[in-house]
Amino acid sequence: MSGFETRNQAAGRSNRAVTTALAAVLAMGAFGPALAAESDPDATVNIGSLYEPQNLDNTAGAGQGINEAFNGNVYEALFRLTDAGTVEPVLAKDTKVSEDGLTYTFTLQPGVTFHSGAPLTAKDVKFSIERVTAEASKSSRKNSLKTIAGIETPDDATVVVKLAARSISLPYNLSYVWVVNDEATDLQAKEDGTGPYALQEWRRGSSLAIARFDKYWGEKPKNGEVVFQYFTEATALNNALLTGSVDIITSVQSPDSLAQFKDNPEFTVSEGKSTTKLLLAYNDRVAPFDNVKVRKALARAIDDEKLLKAVWGDYGTLIGSFVPPTDAWYADLTKVDAYDPESAKALLKEAGYPDGFTFTIDTPNYDPHPIAAQFIQSELAKIGVKVEINVITANEWYTKIYKAHDFQATLQEHVNHRDIVFYGNPDFYWGYNNPKVVDLIKQAESSATDAEQVEKLKEANTIIAEDAASNWFYLYPQIVVSKASVTGYPLNGLNSQFFAYGITKPAE
Repeated sequence: MSGFETRNQAAGRSNRAVTTALAAVLAMGAFGPALAAESDPDATVNIGSLYEPQNLDNTAGAGQGINEAFNGNVYEALFRLTDAGTVEPVLAKDTKVSEDGLTYTFTLQPGVTFHSGAPLTAKDVKFSIERVTAEASKSSRKNSLKTIAGIETPDDATVVVKLAARSISLPYNLSYVWVVNDEATDLQAKEDGTGPYALQEWRRGSSLAIARFDKYWGEKPKNGEVVFQYFTEATALNNALLTGSVDIITSVQSPDSLAQFKDNPEFTVSEGKSTTKLLLAYNDRVAPFDNVKVRKALARAIDDEKLLKAVWGDYGTLIGSFVPPTDAWYADLTKVDAYDPESAKALLKEAGYPDGFTFTIDTPNYDPHPIAAQFIQSELAKIGVKVEINVITANEWYTKIYKAHDFQATLQEHVNHRDIVFYGNPDFYWGYNNPKVVDLIKQAESSATDAEQVEKLKEANTIIAEDAASNWFYLYPQIVVSKASVTGYPLNGLNSQFFAYGITKPAE
């Protein structure tokens, strides 16, 4: 999804167990196991996923599926966000920063070639950054890179980035910039990256295959080919693993489905750290959601713990803000506007709505959104607020909510790492605009030290939570299930990436 990633490719995922549990409620960094001793260096690894890309270009609203398949596998950047959440150099062999923090000089890795055979040059990097910052770009970090004032390429191995203001997160933000050949065309259907795999075949609606690139400049993958097989509902995905059609499921969608794998020695069930947040986003520009007391009242009227239990059982984590524990500026804010229906009624009265009001939730048509909307509808009815539910497709969500801002409230998942910055952008789809927060986030980005950045963002996060800018329900669990013989896969899947080059599989 443009501007950020959402789980917009999960239409039709199985949720019968969730529906049953919720109906009852309404009525009342690290990696996988150690590498296998014996493995086939030419093995084909079959990965089952619910997230097929909409296209192959991460600047063109391709959805989270393209990040899962291509990031770090087909395309590389100057830097990489590791599965542990740290940032490490990839195509940037050396980085020098001027004393004032306004000039970054990157020396590129030597001997790097694109899959087409063309050599990597500084002009390719400049072209790639400018693709992301272009007016038509739908990249998740476009706004974060707006401090770039100019890019110079004094020679083929050197890229000089000039900033209008200090940007402590520049290496992190550049990890979102896939370096592509500046002569590449039709990147929505083709690719020309520098990664350890090249696109072999994309069968829309079915699968996407990537094969080892033998001229890769770095360490070779531990397998020969990776095939992402796409499913539109989770039961079929689970059955594919049970029958051996796939080797790994990147993200389990229902706790009930784990029972068939958990006590079976043929499979490994691993839980990583998630950054995927389910939230009710208000359009803070429009009444009554421009009133902080209304937003706080709605937050106090919904029992987040009961919702999480109904959807995920014993999995998942309650969260009191947009910041997950994996971010350095995390603070436990779950007690801010904690569940308290009587206090919610009092706040509504103070806000001028003693008899409640009616509003519409636009919800994507894939689980858990429609059922979460029903839960919210039931909870808010108890304080006199009537909720009408409008179910829309992922494409309609993008057009109506994200682009046109034509909504009152919407349910959505945000999967990004370090995405508190979206609350510092008054033009973002939810329209939250607190000048103090905007300034703090700007100051944080201009920080000279990590400690200063953390201090500013913690303060901003606390204000955002106290403002009840949105209603944050919980963090999804990140559960990966594989055949016991398949190892070396990432667990955390930050930003939905799924590095495949370390996966091993025994010979068949």
